Amino acid sequence: MAWDEPAALPGNFTRQNSSSSGSLELEAEYRFVERLEERYKCARCQRVLRDPHQTGCGHRFCQRCILALRELNAVPTCPVDKETIKMHEVFKDNCCKREVLNLHVFCKNFPDCNSKVILGRYQEHVQQCLFESMQCTNEGCGDQLLRRDLEEHVSQHCQFRAESCQYCNTPVLLIHRQNHEKNDCPDYPVPCLQNCSQIILKKEIEKHHAVCPEAEVDCPYKQYGCHVKVKRGKLAEHENSALREHMLQILDKNSRLEEQITDLYKSLECKEIKIQQLADAIKKCEKEFRQYTQLFGNNSNLMVSTQALASHLDKSARLESQVKQLIQMASQQQSKLDLQPLFDSIEHMKQKIALLESYEQRLVVLEDQSSKHDLQINIHKAQLNKNEERFKLLEGTCYSGKLIWKITDYKMKKKEAVEGRVLSIASQPFYTSRCGYRLCARAYLNGDGSGKGTHISLYFVVMRGEFDSLLLWPFKQKVTLMLLDQSGKKNHIVEVFRADPNSSSFKRPDGEMNIASGCPRFVPHAVLENTKNTYIRDDTLFLKVVVDLTDLEEL
Repeated sequence: MAWDEPAALPGNFTRQNSSSSGSLELEAEYRFVERLEERYKCARCQRVLRDPHQTGCGHRFCQRCILALRELNAVPTCPVDKETIKMHEVFKDNCCKREVLNLHVFCKNFPDCNSKVILGRYQEHVQQCLFESMQCTNEGCGDQLLRRDLEEHVSQHCQFRAESCQYCNTPVLLIHRQNHEKNDCPDYPVPCLQNCSQIILKKEIEKHHAVCPEAEVDCPYKQYGCHVKVKRGKLAEHENSALREHMLQILDKNSRLEEQITDLYKSLECKEIKIQQLADAIKKCEKEFRQYTQLFGNNSNLMVSTQALASHLDKSARLESQVKQLIQMASQQQSKLDLQPLFDSIEHMKQKIALLESYEQRLVVLEDQSSKHDLQINIHKAQLNKNEERFKLLEGTCYSGKLIWKITDYKMKKKEAVEGRVLSIASQPFYTSRCGYRLCARAYLNGDGSGKGTHISLYFVVMRGEFDSLLLWPFKQKVTLMLLDQSGKKNHIVEVFRADPNSSSFKRPDGEMNIASGCPRFVPHAVLENTKNTYIRDDTLFLKVVVDLTDLEEL
């Protein structure tokens, strides 16, 4: 099978395992820690090999150089032995590429930086090297300084650094900030007149005062006799602490209202007695009028009788008018003094206050119990989650050197890989025996290296295990990678390779896992996703990894 792409540089399984970390961006000259061997030099440009390719005559060239030879001559020839280069015999030398990428070089900023890194990590190191010369990123500033000093310069010392106005968030150069704040800023703040800690915009100051927690306000029970002034933010605290005093003040107010009502009832009774007296006087006048009429009906002195009659009529009219006014006043007083609903409301409030006080005591007890229960529940939830994860891991672990890996939601996971969000996924670990090698598989659903965008890449990974010190190293077993056919016809896609004992991928792991090895072009997307094939069903595919346990000694 073809080994088109080295798996990764040492380290954790990140995108560094992809081809991007394997690419070599050439500097004009590298300083190698040890003298560069001739086998690592391009036969054309005599520099260190970049993406090495080997010809049929056995010489190695950079990829660019081999392409240049083909473009310069219709029939390219090897510059070493003048042999004709047959392009179909040229292949990518991944073995040599891995060796080149593992050569140690000095940092370009030597001797200030004394780091020694492998060539495959050189660009990564330079992009992080504290001694790399950088230009200030602020527009208008051309200062050159070391990366270790850049952040401090940009944020603290550069006179061209842009800082957001603390009031309106407008980006302003440092040299213009004070002028902007005083003259141009539309949201210049002023301190709250109540001396609270908030900074308020001028246009919002009045609105803020209506809700300012530091503003002093009257107690809501002022009308009942509480004349305390308290900060708005502490008003609720005052109401809770003075609840008893407020209730007493309300009761006192109600008592005074009851006394006033009693006085009003007494006054009403007096007015009713006076009305009755006036009514009696009117009846008396009417009786006297009838008597005078009878007495002087036939009297010749008609003038005198007429005058007396007129006098009594006037008096009767005045009395009648006064009676009507008194009746009207009494009626008004009666309507005003109909206070039975007020009495009912006061009694209801007393009952409600007593009920609230009992509820408050019960709530304190219930809140304490609830807090204790919540704590216990959280502890149990954490333990259950931990146990569930452990059970899942134990249920899915295989100790026979075989892994059946079910990958669900294939379309979604491939989309994430295409968009660069989740480039690769890893299987659960599996073992060659209970105390054997710890292994796993890693898949790039959008491909890796030469298979990127066209194939699924599948790699085999040796992981650090609990019994590594008792096992034989390097790992030498034959490994089979399979894409399982779900039709039952067993038209599986199979790739087989034997572990190279000279490769660092199969030595005893120093970290969590070794460099991955496998097939960058394991299966084309066109084959996998073809509706005529049955490798994917219900958006799910199955991968299988089998380790040949022949000659493998069990502990």
